[in-house]
Order: sequence, then structure tokens, then C-alpha cells
Amino acid sequence: MRRLLLFRHAKAEPSKPGEEDRARALIERGRKDAGRIGAYMASHGLKPERVLVSPARRTQETWKHVAAALKPAPAATMVEKLYDATPHAILAAIKEAPASAHTLMVIGHNPGLQELAVMLIASGDIDAREALREKLPTSGLAIVDFAFDDWGRVHPQSGRLERFVSPRSLEAADR
Repeated sequence: MRRLLLFRHAKAEPSKPGEEDRARALIERGRKDAGRIGAYMASHGLKPERVLVSPARRTQETWKHVAAALKPAPAATMVEKLYDATPHAILAAIKEAPASAHTLMVIGHNPGLQELAVMLIASGDIDAREALREKLPTSGLAIVDFAFDDWGRVHPQSGRLERFVSPRSLEAADR
């Protein structure tokens, strides 16, 4: 079995005229949300063996706050093609993941990440699937399981949505 954790970067500062998009940093809410999802992952045994991260500052900072909750933090690799990537470019990066990584995390951007999640999922909780189809919010985490043991076999409609969490859904669960 393979498990894929698709994580949209946390809330970042808005674009500013003349500033490069890759340079956008997280805002305070983003830092808190990323840390909260990291704590959720740690408490639910959702520790990836390998992490692929877009080179954008906001994705790198998101990983830093998630990793702080995962002791020890797994190896992370910056993957240039994850920045502003299409679903197919992200899928290509996943297919290149090492066989030793049974659980892989990808930290990237919308719309590509959400489109990939929707493309890969064939089953799972219907309400969670519909919520993911509607929106993958910042700090949203989609966990997709595959019944085979080879990243190279990942293809559209081959996964099952194990769960979909966001800072908002965690807040609602705490009430």
C-alpha cells in the first residue's frame, strides 16, 4: 500500500506589485494553521517518509512549521517543477518518488494540487470527496491511499480518499 499526503501551503501574504510571487511569506494565521496540521499529523500517526516541497517561500515555511511537530522530521526535497504545477507535473514528481517511501507528502499550490487530488480519487467518504472537489483551502490536507506498492502505478481514479482535513474542520471537531 502507498499513502499520499497532498498539502496546500498555509495562508500567505497577498501578492504585491513588483514582488516575485515565489517570495510571498506566510502570515501569522498561516504559521499557526501549518503548526496545527503538523500536530494533527503527529497525533494521528501521519508521518511521511519523504516530503516533496515546491521552491516557493510559502511552501518552504509551511514545511518548517509542519516538520516542527514531526520528531524526527523526515527528509524533504525541494522540487522545482512543483511550483505553479499542473496536476500532471505533480503526478510525474510523485511517480519518481523512491520505492522506500511508502508515505509521501507533497506541499504545493492550487489549482494543480486540488485538481490532482480530484483526479486521483475514485472512492472514499462521499462528503469529504465533495468538500475537496469544492475547495482545497490553505493548509488543507488530503490523504489518498493506493492499494498497490509502486509509485509508478499511480494513475487517475486509482486512489481512495482516506480523509480530508483543514484548520476549519479541526476547529469544528473541537467544538
